[in-house]
Amino acid sequence: MAVCMIFDAPGVTQAQYEQVLHEVTADGPPQGVRSHVAGPTESGWCVVEVWDSREAFDRFFSDKLQRARQRANLNGQPRFFEIASSMQH
Repeated sequence: MAVCMIFDAPGVTQAQYEQVLHEVTADGPPQGVRSHVAGPTESGWCVVEVWDSREAFDRFFSDKLQRARQRANLNGQPRFFEIASSMQH
């Protein structure tokens, strides 16, 4: 089942976000990601992604994202929900 991942990261800068993004997408988009949007918030940075499954995200996290986040000194945990419906324009 497809899931949405939301990572709302207070204190994270655009430079930290871009460092992680470039590191984890150097070989192209991760397998299993359907969409990725990100941008600044009043307190930091927010990333919202849609994944084919929680397992696909977990593989990506353990294979690439976890190390990239550590190198960029990012903490915090994303939250997830199963997607019941979606709309695209």
